[in-house]
Amino acid sequence: MTTSTTAPVFDPYDYAFHEDPYPLYARLRDEDPVHHAAADDLWVISRHADVYDVLRDDTRFSNRMGVSLDASAWNADAHRVMSFLALDGDQQSRIRKLVSKAFTPRRVRELAPQVQRLTEHYLERTFAADARDGEADWIAEFAGKLPMDVISEMMGVPEPDRDEVRRLADLLVHREVGVRDVPPAGMEAAIAIFGYLSDLVTTRRKTESADLTSALLRAEVDGDRLEDHEVIAFLLLMIVAGNETTTKLLGNALFHLAATPDQKAEVMADADRVPVWVEETLRHDTSSQMLARYVAEDVELHGRTIPAGAKALVLLGSANRDERVFTDPTRFDLHRDKDELSKSLSFGTGRHFCLGANLARLEARVVLDELVRRVSDFEVHADRAVRVHSTSVRGFAQLPVSFRTRGA
Repeated sequence: MTTSTTAPVFDPYDYAFHEDPYPLYARLRDEDPVHHAAADDLWVISRHADVYDVLRDDTRFSNRMGVSLDASAWNADAHRVMSFLALDGDQQSRIRKLVSKAFTPRRVRELAPQVQRLTEHYLERTFAADARDGEADWIAEFAGKLPMDVISEMMGVPEPDRDEVRRLADLLVHREVGVRDVPPAGMEAAIAIFGYLSDLVTTRRKTESADLTSALLRAEVDGDRLEDHEVIAFLLLMIVAGNETTTKLLGNALFHLAATPDQKAEVMADADRVPVWVEETLRHDTSSQMLARYVAEDVELHGRTIPAGAKALVLLGSANRDERVFTDPTRFDLHRDKDELSKSLSFGTGRHFCLGANLARLEARVVLDELVRRVSDFEVHADRAVRVHSTSVRGFAQLPVSFRTRGA
């Protein structure tokens, strides 16, 4: 590519950047792979090999201050909100082992019938809206509802409370124009969710159930148990990370497949293509675009020194489009080599590999399998799609879609 005469400007709060960050990512990889964004004092790491190494090195690139670039979330108490995402070493291992006692692969697998039931319920609503109006908002009618319902059922959140919990979670990730931090509405939402979860844990201490909250309270490793604030932190992580990222995955899946009609026809004719549809969506336009790290000691990388005490930012979205790893990386390609797909960093790597990866994949595969079973074609009205404006997730706030159901 031709190198620009002006230096790249990285602004993670810029709405134009949210619309399409990938051209800037390409410039950073080629021109400035360890970029100092002076306005926010961020050291931005964009190449796949470097992102991979940073994610696996929590000695020099620590999680102790959290993973959010927002100033108000960057502090030594971040683990009280982000659970083990904001811990390193033995502290991280302790929480993760205890949480894993409750959040087991078996518990995730056993959710499949519930995910199927919710999928059928919300598809009926989506198709009814489509029949009435000629289109339906895939986010409002489906993708924005199902993931929170799945997590709520796991946690034991009563149905009447779920819309409000979902609304608060949306406020937590939204970023307002001109505000380079969590906006006041997001702060208030965080306090409200924290209070709600505290009450839920208190209730489960008195009356156990079969839900995840009770399982977390019962979890034990060598006589060690989670304290209430540790359970609350993990539940909050589930609400924000587990809900928002899956909502965005489901929206991104339809958006990108619709933009490649030949591949859409292939999937609509063969549901066996759904798993690779999910994986290529995760690579091509991952829900989680970037993670922060605290630099514990001076680090030399590509001829630059990232100073101790700095905030580094690893770009997962850029790593997944790195030409050094992926063939024709800007193309959404369901025939991509499996070895390439296995190098996607959407769920991270190493000790901080996303604990909810299996749940996200389960939800996406059940949903898209059922969609293919019921729909012969769909059209995304991309000109009227509205993106979420967030520094932590990438996806849609509104995605109008028209469906042609089978037999119609």
